[in-house]
Amino acid sequence: MRVRGEISGYRGPHSSGHAYFALKDDAAKIDAVVWRGAFAKLRFRPEEGMEVIATGRLTTYPNSSKYQIVIEALEPAGVGALMALLEERKKKFAAEGLFDQERKRQIPFLPKVIGVVTSPTGAVIRDILHRLADRFPSRVIVWPVRVQGETSAAEVAAAIDGFDALAPSGPIPRPDVLIVARGGGSLEDLWSFNEEIVIRAVARCSIPLISAIGHETDWTLLDHVADLRAPTPTGAAEMAVPVRADLLTRVEMGGVRLSAALRRGMEERRQALRSVLRALPAAADFLGSRRQRLDLASSRLGEALGRATRLHATRFARLTGRLTPATLMRGLSVARERLARLGERQDRAITVMADRRRQRLSSAEKLLGTLSYQSVLSRGFALVRDAEGRPVRRRSDVVEGAALDIEFQDGRLPAVAGSGAPGSLLPSSPTPEHAAPKRAPAARKPRPPEGQGTLF
Repeated sequence: MRVRGEISGYRGPHSSGHAYFALKDDAAKIDAVVWRGAFAKLRFRPEEGMEVIATGRLTTYPNSSKYQIVIEALEPAGVGALMALLEERKKKFAAEGLFDQERKRQIPFLPKVIGVVTSPTGAVIRDILHRLADRFPSRVIVWPVRVQGETSAAEVAAAIDGFDALAPSGPIPRPDVLIVARGGGSLEDLWSFNEEIVIRAVARCSIPLISAIGHETDWTLLDHVADLRAPTPTGAAEMAVPVRADLLTRVEMGGVRLSAALRRGMEERRQALRSVLRALPAAADFLGSRRQRLDLASSRLGEALGRATRLHATRFARLTGRLTPATLMRGLSVARERLARLGERQDRAITVMADRRRQRLSSAEKLLGTLSYQSVLSRGFALVRDAEGRPVRRRSDVVEGAALDIEFQDGRLPAVAGSGAPGSLLPSSPTPEHAAPKRAPAARKPRPPEGQGTLF
């Protein structure tokens, strides 16, 4: 049976895949159900308020003892219902600003990669490729989709999002422009390109997009949200790339015009240079007047030198006449006074410098007395040197019988290292019979003044 009515209480596909709603008119209402298998075959996705014609069989639902229709096919109730739904969606998207001209992007003049979203088996892709090859051969990447049917809208939206997600430097090149194309058809056939999922995908796509759906008289909501609308898929290819032959002709004509402009500019400058050269005097005339001026100056040079000599001699004689003994004495007196002042300043400077040097020397003397080893000798210590005058720091460095020199605060005392009491280097008061014969002290080499010694 076939029932015509308005969808009411639509509850989208259940988790089981079934859909439940009701069909009503102004006087009656009947429940409806679409099983999962039939729902996947529907050409249109049911929506709340849509007027449809349902084909199915009448059954009963025992739990509520009510009749219901099990729908096997569903179609819009005429073009008027689809157009009303289309106008409603158009107003909705326009209110959101998705159709504003400010959102439209410029199509690149010469894209390197073109992405095409269409069916890979139809005539549309062949027309696009053929037209691109005729105008400007470019690389084309096709994302195959269904352009009609229940899954068409989802596939088209996924293709647009997929192209937009490609990385600019990835293994698959990112397109510079997209073309969404389909051949002509009825309003029902083109309905996939009016679905909200497709419109949203185009609105968020960052790649410029050309819409080429149907023939020139066909239109969809995709045409309004796209950056550019083409009347046909072939027209989309023409809008995507320029004509290579025309570009070559334009480049060639530009080269011809450039060469002509260069030749014309060079000729104009050559004419200007010739005009300037005609206005200049001849080289002989130009140099002749300068030579004449040089000869005249040379003839006047001797006379000028004599005149200058006489002038300076006159000035010198006049100055010499002014010199008198009184003038000389006055100048000499001034010079003496100046010399006396300079001498006083020099004496004061020498005195100040000598005081500063004396203070520095006194400070250095005090520091030397503080750091000298002799200040340590005044506290009861002694400095032991060997025969060479080198300080002895360790007992192990002294050999028995070696000559030593011991310096105290008030003078030096020669000594000889012996085997006296333990821990002592001097013999302990030997008896006359056991006393060792005295030896003359070894002559010491003169040694230069040393710095601070050591106590060890």
